[in-house]
Amino acid sequence: MASSAAETLIGAAVIAAAAGFLFYGAQTADLGPQGADRYALKAAFRKVEGVSVGSDVKVAGVKVGSVASLALDPKTYQAVAMLTIDSAVKLPDDSDASIQSEGLLGGNYVAITPGGSDLMLAPGEEIMFTQGSVNLMDLVGRAISSAGSSE
Repeated sequence: MASSAAETLIGAAVIAAAAGFLFYGAQTADLGPQGADRYALKAAFRKVEGVSVGSDVKVAGVKVGSVASLALDPKTYQAVAMLTIDSAVKLPDDSDASIQSEGLLGGNYVAITPGGSDLMLAPGEEIMFTQGSVNLMDLVGRAISSAGSSE
C-alpha cells in the first residue's frame, strides 16, 4: 500500500513538471493568438541564413515581434520575410532591418533600427533598407586567406 501511494505522488509530480514545461514552451514560442495586437511588415533580404519562421524581431535588443513567413521572390531572388510586430510599436518609414547574430553559438534574429521620419510604416508596408546575414565561416576563411597572402 505504501509503495502505491509513493508511485502516485511521483506520477503526479512528473505530470506537474510536464505541464510546467508545456506552459513555459508555449509562452516562449509565441504560440498564443495572433490577432489584432500585431501587424505585418515586409522586408526583402539578400541572405537570411540562420533566420526561420518564429525567429525574434527586436528593436534596441527588445523583442517586439517574430518572423511569420519566409519566401523567395522569383524576380529579384531575394528572401522576403513577413514580420509580425506588436501594435504598440510604431516604426518610422525610414527604419532599417538587418540580420544579427545572438552570439557564436546562438541563432539569428531580425534587428530593426528605427529611423527619424515622422511618417510611420502602415500594416503591410515594406521596410526598404535591409542588410542580409553574414556567414561567420566565410569571414573566418577570408581572414585566414588574407593573413596568409600578406606574408
